[in-house]
Amino acid sequence: MQRRAKNKPLIRSLTPLEMNTSDASDMKENNNGILVGWKGGKECVMAQLKVAAILLIAYLGDRWEPSYPRNDNHNMTLFWLGHVVLGVAAIATWTHTPPRDPTSTRVTLLSRPQTEEWKGWMQFAFIMYHYYRAWSAYNWIRVFVSSYVWMTGFGNFLYFDKKKDFSLERVVSMVIRINYFPILLSLATGVSLDLYYVVPLHTEGFFMTLVTCWVAIKLEEKCGMSYWKSRIAAILISLLVHIGFYETKAVDFLLIFSKEIHFRFQADKYSAWIGIVCGALMKKLSEYMSWAYGGEHKTGVAWTQRFVGAGLISLWYFGFGYLGDKFVYNPVHPYVFILALVGWLMIRNSSKYLTECHSTFLEFLGRNTLETYVLQFHLFMNHSVQHIPIVIPGSGPDGHIVVKSLNMLLCGTIFVSVAVLARKVTVTTQTTVTDLVIVLKRNMKGEVAKDIEDGTEMTKPIMKGEMS
Repeated sequence: MQRRAKNKPLIRSLTPLEMNTSDASDMKENNNGILVGWKGGKECVMAQLKVAAILLIAYLGDRWEPSYPRNDNHNMTLFWLGHVVLGVAAIATWTHTPPRDPTSTRVTLLSRPQTEEWKGWMQFAFIMYHYYRAWSAYNWIRVFVSSYVWMTGFGNFLYFDKKKDFSLERVVSMVIRINYFPILLSLATGVSLDLYYVVPLHTEGFFMTLVTCWVAIKLEEKCGMSYWKSRIAAILISLLVHIGFYETKAVDFLLIFSKEIHFRFQADKYSAWIGIVCGALMKKLSEYMSWAYGGEHKTGVAWTQRFVGAGLISLWYFGFGYLGDKFVYNPVHPYVFILALVGWLMIRNSSKYLTECHSTFLEFLGRNTLETYVLQFHLFMNHSVQHIPIVIPGSGPDGHIVVKSLNMLLCGTIFVSVAVLARKVTVTTQTTVTDLVIVLKRNMKGEVAKDIEDGTEMTKPIMKGEMS
């Protein structure tokens, strides 16, 4: 009897480790293996429902009536008055963020808040240029568009050169961020992607920078070249490819897509490449900034920098920017826009205080540039950017300037609000899909199942949404 009692417990409780192993097995069976570890499914689906709602709003906005031809809205006075109001808003939201260590001599050149601020006021000018048909500001707007593309080469070079991350998830992340919403918007509204020409420019700039940096790192790691020799070699190879394509009949290959793409790519044929060059020089420029403004303030250096910056902008304007015929200016633009760009950056970063300051309002606008860029054509303007929507009665082409301005503000508020939401759901899509790619890669290697058995699972997104 005692022996039988001793052997009686044929059924026993599972230990915590065994329970975890059992749960993991059930989880693997229930999820069919392929999506084990991906926690963003529900969030991704909800984001797509919001995207669908935004696309419906854009579709209705693009076809809104009443409206009137955009050419009838030409008004340079209101265009410049809008910039005065923007300047007041920038001053009112001017913020100084001192360094955490007050004794630090490090000076940050082109901080993220300042870059977003820069994008913000350029985007405002860009949208108002379209809204008020401000033809005389064409050359300035061309510089602003090229500055956006320049940032693609500049920012991505800094990322790839530092992180050396050429992974599939990085590519998927950036392709979704740049292309996902614009492509859906194009399909929903029935307009050509040519209307969103900045999108393919950014996409090409991203891949061109990725390849250039990959070549540079391979030259350093595989061929034993020094850092600078490998970077210079890769940048020169990239330049030769650019020249071989854009300065020969090979560029006519772009006509396969459209005449618009053919023109836009030539207008910014070197913008991203110049951004790469500036990115490569960033370390040296940062050393200069620390020398000039990190310790004792050098007033003479600061004012010299400002005068040189103003001189570069003047050189661009009086040499080329003043040209009233865009067909005369366009051919020289790819080679001279950098004068105005560098001139502005020299003035904007001409003291330690200025590098630590930014306008929060302009920063807000800058964070949503992609979405405001594509949605302006359907909510702020409509009928494929050919008309101005009338929401407030009496705000037509012959309406009172106050009523027309109120109509503009109302449409602008709706437009920006929808753009902010569009950015949020796009970043959610970007993050969750990128996580899915990571999970699929790990599942193919059997790593996720092993992690679950070990009691360690993915509990947060791997990659945050980057790039506005």
